[in-house]
Amino acid sequence: MTMTPGIATRTTAVHPSTSPGITASMADTWTIAVRELQHWRNRPGVMAFGWLFPVITVLMFLALLGGTVSASTGGSYIDFVVPGALAMTMFFGLESTMTAVYVDASKGVADRFRSLPMSGAAVLAGRCVADMINSMVSLAVMVATGLVLGWRPNASAPSIIAALGLLLLLRLGMLWVGMFVGLIAKSQEAVTAMQIVTWPILMVSTVFIDTSTMPRWLGIIAEANPLSTTSTAARELLGNPAYAGNSWFTENAVALAVVVPIALLVVFLPMAANAYRRRRR
Repeated sequence: MTMTPGIATRTTAVHPSTSPGITASMADTWTIAVRELQHWRNRPGVMAFGWLFPVITVLMFLALLGGTVSASTGGSYIDFVVPGALAMTMFFGLESTMTAVYVDASKGVADRFRSLPMSGAAVLAGRCVADMINSMVSLAVMVATGLVLGWRPNASAPSIIAALGLLLLLRLGMLWVGMFVGLIAKSQEAVTAMQIVTWPILMVSTVFIDTSTMPRWLGIIAEANPLSTTSTAARELLGNPAYAGNSWFTENAVALAVVVPIALLVVFLPMAANAYRRRRR
C-alpha cells in the first residue's frame, strides 16, 4: 500500500479482521511498526543525524566544561557526563515523536488508517514499538561513543541492566507525552514551540552540570527535574561519580526514576488515546 505523497512508504498487508482480537491487534501493531521502521531506509540521513546529534552535543560539552566539572566532582568528567548523556538521548526522542505524529495526523495518513479494517489502538502502539526500537539504537550509539571516549561503568551486570532499563522507561514515558502533543498540535509552529521548551528542561538539570556550581535554589530545581533523577539513578547504578547535591530528590533518585515515567504513562497514554479517538470522529 502506498501512503500519501511526501511520506512514501509501503506496509505489509493489514490483518483482515473487522473485530480484531488480541492476535489481530498485535499483527496490526507490528504492521504499523514496520511502516515506521521503513523510514530508516527511505530517510537514512535523517535517522543517522538523530542518532548522532546527542553524540555531537556531548563532544561539545566535553570541550567546554570538562575541566570545570572534573574539579567540582573530583573525578573524570567523561564518567560524570556519559550517564547524563544517556538520559538526554532518551529525552531527545520526544522531539522526533511529536513531529512524526503531527505530520501523520496533518497529512491524512491517519485518515488512511481509519479506512482500513484494523485496530485503532494499533496505530499508537505501532508508533510506540518503532520509537522504542529507534531509542535502543540511539542508546547503543551513545554507549559505544562513551566507551570509545574512555568511559567505563563500574558496576555489576545486573546494575548495568537496571540502569539501561530505567533509561528506556524514561523514553517510554516521554514517548506518550510526545504522541499526545503531536495529536493535539494545531500547526507545525506549535510543535516547534514545544520542541524549544525541551531545551530549558535539558539545561536546568544535572545532565552536564554539577549542582554544587549553581545557586542552591536553582540546584534544587535542577535536582527535581525528572531528567536529573534518571541521570542520577543511572550514575548510581553504573558506579559513576555523583554530584554534590544532597536534596530529597537525589537521595531518592532511583525510586523517582521508576515512579515519574510510570506516572507519565498513566497520565498521557489515555490522553493520547482519547486525542486519537477524537480525530477519528
